[in-house]
Amino acid sequence: MAGARIETWTARMRKSSHRVRTALRKSGVDYFRGDASDWLAFAGLLLTVPAITFGTLMLPVWFSPSALVLPIVAGGLLLRPASLLALYAASAAALIVEALVLGPYTQGPARVTPGTVLVVAACGFFGLVIAQFRSRVGVPWRRGGTMLFDLRERIRVQSKLPGLPTGWHREMALRPAGGQSFSGDFVVAARTGPAGRTLEVVLTDVSGKGMDAGSRALLLSGAFGGLLGSLPPHDFLPAANGYLLRQDWDEGFATSVHLVLDLHTGDYELLSAGHLPALQLCAGTGRWQERSGEGPLLGVYDGAVFEPARGNLRPGDVLMLFTDGLVESADRDISEGIDRLSGEAERYVTAGWEGAAWHLIERVAKDVNDDRALLLIRRSP
Repeated sequence: MAGARIETWTARMRKSSHRVRTALRKSGVDYFRGDASDWLAFAGLLLTVPAITFGTLMLPVWFSPSALVLPIVAGGLLLRPASLLALYAASAAALIVEALVLGPYTQGPARVTPGTVLVVAACGFFGLVIAQFRSRVGVPWRRGGTMLFDLRERIRVQSKLPGLPTGWHREMALRPAGGQSFSGDFVVAARTGPAGRTLEVVLTDVSGKGMDAGSRALLLSGAFGGLLGSLPPHDFLPAANGYLLRQDWDEGFATSVHLVLDLHTGDYELLSAGHLPALQLCAGTGRWQERSGEGPLLGVYDGAVFEPARGNLRPGDVLMLFTDGLVESADRDISEGIDRLSGEAERYVTAGWEGAAWHLIERVAKDVNDDRALLLIRRSP
């Protein structure tokens, strides 16, 4: 019986310990996600105020009265506005105590001067503005960075090209303007049809660049990803055009090219919405040819009609889709940029196309302040 009681007591202790660890872990996760109360951070920062005050009174040379800005700045990032005001009240009381104990600022250094009060008040004001902004947006700072990282990763996942059967090679490179994480260029792709026989790829260039176009590109990439494969290929661009018109954006247009490729025969269709022509390398002749459908920009007017261009990728052929940031700049027109791109691509005909998309952007448009995207699809000889 004693052994049973010991085992039972041990089991109870393990369960209690497990519950405590689970509760602490959940509390920590909820806090950093912004879902929990800020009482823990508030209590910690509130305790630093008397600690700083005590240090200032005992060691004024090492602890300046202006050190109170440290919990105030941290509170602006961590606390909600109501808790932040309570922290400000405690800091103001600490300044009063320091001023009374240390004496007038005219009697020596390390006193509470008017400048100290102004610095602390200014930091408190800006901290309150930041807290109010976060409260209005509804995204705590602890969750804001994670959310942006998650959005960036979602765009990256959506831009991944599906695996292709033996005999096909594909790769894509995307470079946002100014080295930013968000781009106005995006790709959505899917294998559709019986047994995934058809590859559908949509390359879109949203008006604007970088962060300005990134939010609209994120919204459109999700919508286009849902439309792709759910509609017949010829209905995709009209549906995308209607969706863009319904957004009623000030900068509401975009260019797009929709590739529909039969992976068994190599036959393809290119449907274009005001996008640049694609380039096809014909292995038989060794020449690059432009391929482009006809259609207006997305988001300009309703009832737009998009006429496809048809072609075939034979063994050894390469099809290249790209956005205007790769071929257009202030010192040259688009035709010159396309010629330069095709000329640089010639070196990969014999060297192999592995990594060619990234290297082509480096060679042709490395320092261009615009979003750049390049997609290569090759049928092996």
